[in-house]
Amino acid sequence: MLHLIPGVRPTVVIDGRGQPAQWGVGTWLVPDDEAVEITVFLFNRLWRFGEARVVLHPADTGLSYRSPLVPLGPGRTLVTSG
Repeated sequence: MLHLIPGVRPTVVIDGRGQPAQWGVGTWLVPDDEAVEITVFLFNRLWRFGEARVVLHPADTGLSYRSPLVPLGPGRTLVTSG
């Protein structure tokens, strides 16, 4: 629902470096031999919200993020392992 509110945009942070993101499926390269911290949050011009943080390990193959239904509280992540 939040993607329907004008100005709300996702941000992906990989090991402390912000990466451009947009709604939908995205692909980012991460090292395959070490753990990587991933943070996802939403922002607009007034506030930042929906933060979710997870550590991906070499055996992990994917990550999904779900925003909160309202602009309060954390987002949710789901890590898949191969």
